[in-house]
Amino acid sequence: MSPVSDTDTETEATEIARGDVLELDDGRFTAENVAVVTGAASGIGRATAAALAVNGLSVVATDLDGAGLDDTASLAAGLDAPGRVVPVEADLTDDDAVRSIVEEAAAVGTLRYLANVAGLQHIDPIEEFPVEKFDLLHDVMVRAPFLLAKLTIPEIRATDDGVGAIGNMCSIHGHVATQDKVGYVTSKFGLRGLTQSIAAEGDGSIRAFTVSTSYVRTPLVEGQIPDTARERDVSEEEVVEDVMLGGSRVKEMMTPVEVANLFTFGFSEYGRHLDGGDLPWDGGHLTTYE
Repeated sequence: MSPVSDTDTETEATEIARGDVLELDDGRFTAENVAVVTGAASGIGRATAAALAVNGLSVVATDLDGAGLDDTASLAAGLDAPGRVVPVEADLTDDDAVRSIVEEAAAVGTLRYLANVAGLQHIDPIEEFPVEKFDLLHDVMVRAPFLLAKLTIPEIRATDDGVGAIGNMCSIHGHVATQDKVGYVTSKFGLRGLTQSIAAEGDGSIRAFTVSTSYVRTPLVEGQIPDTARERDVSEEEVVEDVMLGGSRVKEMMTPVEVANLFTFGFSEYGRHLDGGDLPWDGGHLTTYE
């Protein structure tokens, strides 16, 4: 199976100011403690890695895109982050590579947090959807998070207090389905099941949660606009205004750092009752209709 990154597109320079980052006072947010962030070469993953470093954690940032990971480390340094970003180039479809991510993280410090952000998209109706693409989306967005969680949980249990958290990047498409995205929708529904399973076995010390946003301005989202326009025979402007934001009351896309702040909150002691639950930052998409 071919390797993938979190976007399958070129990375972009994510502009983040220190003031955009939610900074929390948490006794476990120290350089001795480590967070793994997947899909960290761009978009939400990059912003999450930088935000966690700003909050003082050591961050093992992983992706296929080594140059993008270097940019992520530079971003954190440019924000004067007290924590550091350690780039680890790896392919989430390779089990040995996934194991190496956790091994690297354990060598950096005490592994307590895991943010499964990596994702990709393919747009086709079900009868034309390539099976290999369906399998690839599942491998990156369900199987890899499962294996990373399986390997991370023992590391958390071995800490002095056994406390940690696993956050999974979901979507409104982990709640409701839309056409032409069967691989993505099925994977995101599965990711919510994985999250709740982790919570069920975590005994309240190892928490798990999902973040379900509407559309976020990332390369992954921008890259699917032309395909969606083609499939629906509408203009690209109509895709954004009617398809992506049509069901939302807030008529603007989120920024990656706004999503990153949700991971920071979820990992922190302020999120200690968030366990198995979901943060639906969706602009009213899931809760209102006309």
